[in-house]
Amino acid sequence: MSSTRNPIIEMKGIEKHFGSVIALAGVSLKVYPGECHCLLGDNGAGKSTFIKTMSGVHKPTKGEIHFDGKPLSFERPRDAIAAGISTVYQDLAMIPLMSVSRNFFMGNEPLRRVGPLKLFDHEYANKVTLEEMGKMGISLRGPDQAVGTLSGGERQTVAIARAVHFGAKVLILDEPTSALGVRQTANVLATIDKVRKQGIAVVFITHNVRHAMAVGDQFTVLNRGKTLGTAKRGEITPEELQDLMAGGQELVALEGSLGGTV
Repeated sequence: MSSTRNPIIEMKGIEKHFGSVIALAGVSLKVYPGECHCLLGDNGAGKSTFIKTMSGVHKPTKGEIHFDGKPLSFERPRDAIAAGISTVYQDLAMIPLMSVSRNFFMGNEPLRRVGPLKLFDHEYANKVTLEEMGKMGISLRGPDQAVGTLSGGERQTVAIARAVHFGAKVLILDEPTSALGVRQTANVLATIDKVRKQGIAVVFITHNVRHAMAVGDQFTVLNRGKTLGTAKRGEITPEELQDLMAGGQELVALEGSLGGTV
């Protein structure tokens, strides 16, 4: 499917050095519109450094970033956001005691003029928040409820819906299911599927093979800053993907010593 289209974003031979430490050693990745590309790896594999490079937090030491077929260089995260690359980090950048609609429009506040003053347009914000959350399958008691009263999965959906509403073409999700229960995880995975069907490219960072397999179209595994391989759905089994993540023969040997319980 991907071979007949152009990637929305392509990372070519990305290296990132922090002094003498090589965090990324020539990582390449292609992400296509309407697909979910899962980036997998254990802690220390280089996933966080890679997405921070993709989203403008870090400048690559070497390598190129192409967006919609054109080379791009980001000086700051705002440049990536302006280009259409939005990142939802694990902390979600929300204020728990503020309303859902206030959090939804944080940094992009709609204003209305009242005499000489410009005030937050609650009516417009509430209307849009309800509509956008409804599109993602989340029914709110009311947009004025504190975002801290929502479940972890619902807060993830607020952050995703916010990014989509404000023009994301590439949505980077940093371990969105890592701290969630089964039901909340299912809701987030369903949201990822809805976003993908809107034609948005999703980069799903995770260490959970089952979650990746549920929504992924392509899978890339990182290990110690290097790409171990990329496979399309149907080209790799969950067991093969888990084995690749764990270092192949190391996991086989461990399973043998533990009686096949890994």
